[in-house]
Amino acid sequence: MTELVALLSTGKGTWVEVAKLINGHMWDKVVIITNDFGSQNFTKKANMEILVVNSELPLLELTEKMKNGLKDLLVGPEVAFNITSGSGKEHMALLSALLKLGLGIRIVGFENKIVEL
Repeated sequence: MTELVALLSTGKGTWVEVAKLINGHMWDKVVIITNDFGSQNFTKKANMEILVVNSELPLLELTEKMKNGLKDLLVGPEVAFNITSGSGKEHMALLSALLKLGLGIRIVGFENKIVEL
């Protein structure tokens, strides 16, 4: 089993894909990175943690917020990683935060089933 880290932000239809990814596997833990809107409107499951960030922060500050928020939530040594949802800035910040934590990354998506890229 693995931990899943997924960005849940902007993008038409992306919340559906993230939900299918979450439900398509028995994850040890799911960590969702989102904004206030996402934390209030996405249904949280029992094995899920939600990390709320402000994507309007400067890139370096956003990266540090994500890194500091994730460091106590993830066991590692690797995580499944999905950035279907969100902006390029959010993608860069999350990828950088995970790498700064020393975690290995498996990129996953959902196309009728979970696929590893």
